[in-house]
Amino acid sequence: MSRINQVFAQLKQQGRPALIPFITAGDPDLGTSVELVRTLATAGADVVELGFPFSDPSADGPTIQAASERALAAGTSLAGVLQLVAEVRKDCQVPIVLMGYFNPVYRYGVERFAQDAAASGVDGLLLVDLPPEESDEVLPSLQKAGVDMITLLAPTTPPERMKYLAKLGSGYLYYVSMTGVTGSRRLDPEDIRQAVVEVRKLSSIPVGVGFGITTPEDAATVGSYADAVVVGSALVKIIAEHGGHPELQQRVHAFVSELRQALDSCR
Repeated sequence: MSRINQVFAQLKQQGRPALIPFITAGDPDLGTSVELVRTLATAGADVVELGFPFSDPSADGPTIQAASERALAAGTSLAGVLQLVAEVRKDCQVPIVLMGYFNPVYRYGVERFAQDAAASGVDGLLLVDLPPEESDEVLPSLQKAGVDMITLLAPTTPPERMKYLAKLGSGYLYYVSMTGVTGSRRLDPEDIRQAVVEVRKLSSIPVGVGFGITTPEDAATVGSYADAVVVGSALVKIIAEHGGHPELQQRVHAFVSELRQALDSCR
C-alpha cells in the first residue's frame, strides 16, 4: 500500500480529514524548502503538495506565480526538486505529491522522470495542464514506477467527463472548488459540499478540495464533508513575507497547526 493510501486509510478510521498544504519548491531556495516540508509534517500535514516551478504557470494566481518566479530565479530545476525530496526522505515519511505543468516533465523525459521521482521518494504527480485524453503519455510510466496520478475535477466538468476522470485517478481526487486561478476568490461551501457528494458517487477514491481555502475557518467548513483540504496561496504568502528570516519556520508551523486544529474539531 502506498504512503498516500496508508494515510487516508488511517484518517478514515479516525474520522478525520487530511490536511494537504502546498508550497513551491525552491521558494525562497531549495535548502529552505527541505526544512519547510519537515515543518509542515511536524505541524500536522498528512500529505504535502510540492509545486515545481514553471515559467508559465497558467492555472496559478499572482501569489503562486510570484513564488515560481522566485524559485526559478534561485536556480530551481525539476532535477533539483527531486533531490529535495530525496533529502526530505532521510528523516521524514510524509507523502509528497509533485504538482506542476507537463512541459518540465516532458523535457526531463517522462519515463526517466517517473523512475527518478519514485527513487527519490515522490508518491504522486498532479499535472494541471495535461488533458486527460493525453494521459497515456504519462500514466503507464507512473503506474510502472508506483507513483499515483492525481486527477483534477472542476465545477465546469460535465457529468460523463467527471465519471471518466474519477476512474482515471489514484491516490486522491483533487476537486477545484471554483473556476479561475488559485487564490482568486472566495468559495461557496454549499456548492462544494454538493459537488463532493456527486464525486463520491463516481469513485471510492478520497476527494480533496482546493482553491480558495485560506483560513482555519474555511478549512473546517470544507473538512466537515471532504476527505482532504488543500491550502496553498495563504501558505505561500507567509513564505513570501518571511522568506529568508529566522521566524519563517515558526510562522509556517503556527499557521499549519491552526489549520490542523480546525480540521480535528470539524467533525
